[in-house]
Amino acid sequence: MATSSMLYNPLSITQSTKKRSPCIARAQKEVVPSPPHTSSSSQATCLAESLPNLLHLHVDVPPRAEDLRFSKRVTSRDINEKYYAPAKSPKEVISDKWREIHGSSDWENLLDPLHPWLRREIIKYGEFAQATYDAFDFDSFSEYCGSCRYNKHKLFGELGLNQNGYKVAEYIYAMSHVEIPRWLERSRLADKWSKDSNWIGYVAYSDDEETRRIGRRDILVAWRGTVAPSEWYEDFQRKLEPIGHGNDHHAKVEHGFLSIYTSKSESTRYNKSSASEQVMSEICKLVNLYRDRGEEVSLTITGHSLGGALALLNAHEASSTMPNLPISVISFGAPRVGNGAFRDELRQKGVKTLRVVVKQDIVPKMPGLVFNETLDRFDEHITGALEWVYTHVGAELKLDVQSSPYLKHGFNFLGFHMVETCLHLVDGFLSTRSNFRVDAKRDVALVNKACDMLVDELRVPHSWNQLANKGLVCNEYGRWVKPRRAPEDIPSPIGGGHKHNLTVEEAQEGHEGLVH
Repeated sequence: MATSSMLYNPLSITQSTKKRSPCIARAQKEVVPSPPHTSSSSQATCLAESLPNLLHLHVDVPPRAEDLRFSKRVTSRDINEKYYAPAKSPKEVISDKWREIHGSSDWENLLDPLHPWLRREIIKYGEFAQATYDAFDFDSFSEYCGSCRYNKHKLFGELGLNQNGYKVAEYIYAMSHVEIPRWLERSRLADKWSKDSNWIGYVAYSDDEETRRIGRRDILVAWRGTVAPSEWYEDFQRKLEPIGHGNDHHAKVEHGFLSIYTSKSESTRYNKSSASEQVMSEICKLVNLYRDRGEEVSLTITGHSLGGALALLNAHEASSTMPNLPISVISFGAPRVGNGAFRDELRQKGVKTLRVVVKQDIVPKMPGLVFNETLDRFDEHITGALEWVYTHVGAELKLDVQSSPYLKHGFNFLGFHMVETCLHLVDGFLSTRSNFRVDAKRDVALVNKACDMLVDELRVPHSWNQLANKGLVCNEYGRWVKPRRAPEDIPSPIGGGHKHNLTVEEAQEGHEGLVH
């Protein structure tokens, strides 16, 4: 066990009876029934007093001078220590306590202070979410714009994620039924690989070594956030619509998110089946495969922004299909997805959700900037049945840009929302009452991968993660041209289905490797 782990109380299934501070990360409160009778004047007073909270009109008090979390400056010594130190925290064997780490107790007493085992798992899943951006083909002059730049067997190797101990089983594609103007299309080529679909994520599974470390075979689903114009349009839809079956179904979710998750068309190459059908088919195959071998199996779904919303829709469907499967969602910068009934259904189905958010990020406050879960406190005569009110789900780990001495503290809408900003803050977070972690291992340069958030003293250029020469290469004739993709990296749909790529040999090899 690492030295840092010794500073924390060991995980315990027994719940603490100690009263928790209201400022710490916590799960959403239960709806408390209102008294049977409340005067109209007191209701009006309650509503008036709560409007500032609903509108988020709070004023942050400037930090005290002695609070080093907000006053420490980066020195040359800090820079040298960051540049010449390992960029990874040690892997802990968590097999004995994986259920608590996976959220069985809603991460009670693990978030503040943040347990080091949980910190590392959050960062691991955040890196899987970041991979959906790092491998996405953003190049508008590429004939494969909107696809993944690597095939599934090369993805983690190309992105330096092999050490996380997972293997990709299948890719997921999504589409939107929205017709967008030509000038809004991301690709500038008429003969792009697909006019309707975009690569939206992947399904993976833990390898044998990682399975032994974490105590179960973990099935992973990672969903990408918004990059395509049609996805941006869908994100701006604010209409709630029922999810599930029957006209009396009270659970509702945002129309645009559901459309991306469920849209399909026989006329398309990659979405003859919807993202929902693709991902559920692969999850069921993997879960059945490993359960038949007698292994303990979990499902962890992650995603950033739109990807966090799709992760909740995926968890809702998976929990209905496989009710006894431990399912957790770890999202980053995710918006609200549905109403209170949707939240309650997820809770009843046993889905555990941890939302990692940055205080300054506006996206987690949407939709429902004004009308949201804070209305739970009001009398039902004022708010109605709350079927039209957006509500967050699960526990929240809230991080503050101001806590890091390595980040600029001015307004930066893009930087506040980036996955890498989130992961940097997770890596440095100890508790709401502690300074930024001085022995944080994660490379701070990653923060500026696609934005400008690092202080100038670090001398890390902003948005440095770019293709060399903007994707051009010099050919044998001395001409600069667009390179051709390797044949194995070209998207290739297999009819309307999606091949299960875990071979019998791989399954047998894995089974033998797990025999003690």
